[in-house]
Amino acid sequence: MSDLTTKQRNNLPDSAFVFSKERKYPYHDKNHARNALARVAQFGTPEEQAKVRASVKAKFPDIGDPDKDEEMQPSERIGAWRKRKRKGK
Repeated sequence: MSDLTTKQRNNLPDSAFVFSKERKYPYHDKNHARNALARVAQFGTPEEQAKVRASVKAKFPDIGDPDKDEEMQPSERIGAWRKRKRKGK
């Protein structure tokens, strides 16, 4: 993932952020969407986590889907497979 410079971040439209007023969790591309998911999992409130997950899923529905997400790590694929197996899918 390429780091955003301050200038690049400031030039992003508000719609590129999950929380546009605070300009938190940019998700204008897949790499930043994945990073937003990781950061909110570490530091976000449960409400923030739910909103970020929903926003990323709406914009990039294939992120986290082991059948469609080519950039998913093998350990993530196994975890997703186990979760589906527990749900009976």
